[in-house]
This record gives sequence, C-alpha cells and structure tokens, in this order.
Amino acid sequence: MSSDKPRFPFLANLYQQYLDNQDSAGFISKVSQHYTQGTLERLATHQVREVRRAAVLALGFIGDYSANQSVGRVLLDDDRTVRMIAENSIRSLWSRAGNETERQELGIVTRLNAAQQYKEAVSRANELIEKAPWFAEAWNQRAVGRFNLGEYAEAIRDCHQALEINPYHFAAATTMGQAYIELQNPVSALESFRRALRLNPDLEGVRVQVVRLARMVEDK
Repeated sequence: MSSDKPRFPFLANLYQQYLDNQDSAGFISKVSQHYTQGTLERLATHQVREVRRAAVLALGFIGDYSANQSVGRVLLDDDRTVRMIAENSIRSLWSRAGNETERQELGIVTRLNAAQQYKEAVSRANELIEKAPWFAEAWNQRAVGRFNLGEYAEAIRDCHQALEINPYHFAAATTMGQAYIELQNPVSALESFRRALRLNPDLEGVRVQVVRLARMVEDK
C-alpha cells in the first residue's frame, strides 16, 4: 500500500461523491479498496475537516469495534459535522463486538427493546451477557429494558458495567442519569449527565437536564 499522503484528496473526493449521489454501497466499495481501518482511524484526526468527515463516515460503515476509541475521541472534534457523523458511526460500532452469533443475538435484544417487549429483551440479554460478559452493548440494552420495566437500580448497575467496559458509551451514562432521576437522586443524575456530555457534547436533551438539575441542586 502506498503512503497515506496522496490519498487525502481521493478520500475527500469519495466523500463528496457520496454526498452528491448518496450511494453508500459505492462509497463503501471504493473506500475498502484503498484504505485499511487503521489508515481511516489515523485520517479521522487529519487537519482537513472533509477528510475527517470521510474517514469517520467510512469507519461507521466498515469499521469493527476496535475503532471505538478512535471514533469516541472524534466526538469532541471542532467540526460539528464530524461530531454528528461520529455519533452515528460509534453507535454502529457498539453492535459489532463479538462473533456473528453474538451480534445476531444482540440485534434481537435491540429489536425487542424497540418493540417495547422489555421483559423478553431483558431475558435474552441475560443469556447473551452470560456468554459474552465483555459485550458492553449487551449490558446497555439490558439497562434499557430494565429502565423501562421500572427496575432503576438494576438499570444503573448495568450502565456502570457498560461504561466500565466501554468508557465512551455516552448512551449508558444518559440512561443512568434518567434512572437516578426516577430514584429522586438529582446529585447522581447530574453527575451522570455531565459524564455523558463530557463524552458527547452535542446531547442537547442531556444539556437541558444538566442546567435544570444544577439549579435544583444549588437551590437545596
């Protein structure tokens, strides 16, 4: 493989083509032919914002979970578009840990939560966590199910575990804050929401909660 330097304009061109035609399959194919995941991770911090946007978008399409740290850091990029792409990309990466069977089982749990079948989601998540306790997204999805079942303390424990495994998991920090609100613990909720914002400063709903809770805590 040739050096990265001549490829910077090409990657930016591929990104512009994608914006023009929205052909994700074509973008994925061309990027895969010319770039490794490691190169894309390096380009995610390039000085040219279009290159960063292209690299982070590509990682969201073709990267595996090992790119989590690189994309997590880009959530703090100076460019808002880079940050927005990074948020979508990292959510995709979270589901790509483990082997194919484990990823399929996670997909089932996620769909059950989306369908508001929370008891079944928790049950299936229990089975997945037993087999793959290092799968952070499994803990997060069980937390989502437990939160919606009103099992707030249990959800908080699952969020802590998800964050222990994946310290970039701003969604788990957000769910934890919501659970603390339900337990009428504004101090811990505020701490959790602030943690989520440190990871992903574009969580506007979380920012509103931080302002509200900060005032509440100060007034006490």
